[in-house]
Amino acid sequence: MESIQSGYRGLSLLVDLNWDRILYIATIVGALMAGAFIGSL
Repeated sequence: MESIQSGYRGLSLLVDLNWDRILYIATIVGALMAGAFIGSL
C-alpha cells in the first residue's frame, strides 16, 4: 500500500510539473484527430 501511495505521489508531482506539456500534446493530438475526421468527410 505504501508503494502505491508513493507512486501516486510521484505521478502527481510529475503531472504538477508537466501539466502544460501534457496539455500541449493533448491539443496537438486533438487537432490531428479533428483534421483526420474532417478529411474523411
